[in-house]
Amino acid sequence: MKLLQLQANTIQELYNRNFFYRRQSTVSKVSRIVDDIRLHGDTAVLKYTRRFDRIKMTAKDLRVSESEISSSFQDISSDFISTLKFAINNVTTFYKKQIKKPVCIKSADGIVLKEEYYPVDSVGVYIPAGTAPLVSSVYMTVIPARIAGVRRVVIATPPGKDGRVNPHILAVANLLNVNEVYKVGGAQAVAALAFGTKTIPRVDKIVGPGNSYVTEAKRQLFGYVDIDMLAGPTELVVIANRYSNPEYVIADLESQLEHSGGLSILISTSKGLIRQVKNRVQGGYVIYAKNMEEACDIANKIAPEHLQIMTNDPRSVARMIRNAGAIFLGPFSPTPLGDYIAGPSHVLPTLGTAKFSSGLSLSDFMKTSHIISYSRKALEKVREPLEKVALIEGLVKHAESVNIRFR
Repeated sequence: MKLLQLQANTIQELYNRNFFYRRQSTVSKVSRIVDDIRLHGDTAVLKYTRRFDRIKMTAKDLRVSESEISSSFQDISSDFISTLKFAINNVTTFYKKQIKKPVCIKSADGIVLKEEYYPVDSVGVYIPAGTAPLVSSVYMTVIPARIAGVRRVVIATPPGKDGRVNPHILAVANLLNVNEVYKVGGAQAVAALAFGTKTIPRVDKIVGPGNSYVTEAKRQLFGYVDIDMLAGPTELVVIANRYSNPEYVIADLESQLEHSGGLSILISTSKGLIRQVKNRVQGGYVIYAKNMEEACDIANKIAPEHLQIMTNDPRSVARMIRNAGAIFLGPFSPTPLGDYIAGPSHVLPTLGTAKFSSGLSLSDFMKTSHIISYSRKALEKVREPLEKVALIEGLVKHAESVNIRFR
């Protein structure tokens, strides 16, 4: 691993890594794909599927058929289904606790102020399947959408070399009552979901992880649709000290490096632990901190997707953390728990965006409307201050729309 000193310029690159992720070449390529899908719909989708996935299809092949979904269960083990149901139960239990009740304020004068929650009508979920089929991403995204009340949930995922969608992805989608699954990946999938084509109806929101092209497409299409976040490669920061088990630390750092472009960072107050990790982990960074306060300050500036605190008193250290997508406490809470089983979604902010954004939640699939109801008596009480503000802004007819009710 590469040892970083606090004075080194490289550590600023970690703090500011969001600015180095986007490449102009990617921006230009995605822009061309997006425009092509907007103008030519299915024809362009099929062209890029042929070019990037090496699969020749017709428009009617884009949507996964019921027979394909049914046959997917023949290609998976019964053990997978029981494991899947265990994970689904954990995720469901967690997100049911996030259901919000409407806010309501009433007064004796006849004022009623409410905030009502409504689910987004339709959501498109992008599921990567290029280097590895992210089966867990299906239930980590679809379950909170369903609990929020989204009526139409669709999946877009690239086909394999045989032109089929991974059977495990299809099985999970089927168990979670996903409405539609489409064999399309990359920026072209995001654009098709955003604009809609003859075969793929548009959605209101797009969620889910993806490579740099998928992420750039989401960025460019925000406004046509809503998105969850702009996610980059997976990240792990481990805060450890002399009490931490070196074998656990090494295994956890290496696990994140399994992902393409994955980032693993150890911040430690123990020079002995740093030496061990440097000698055994191929890739990532180690940073020496004088004390836990400095370690937490560094972690907050990095604002990682995953943060593991593996000290002897992790809860006291966690009180100094402000910026992290998910925080794992103690030696028996490795990041893969959050990836697969624990319950909270593994769709988390990366590239330092944990400074201002959060992991996927029920609120990502909901919107609110403010409901305002005044009686005549209540309106009369606020006539004067309302008129003063309106006249200051030079909007005379705003004041008149109130005053006319009392003539």
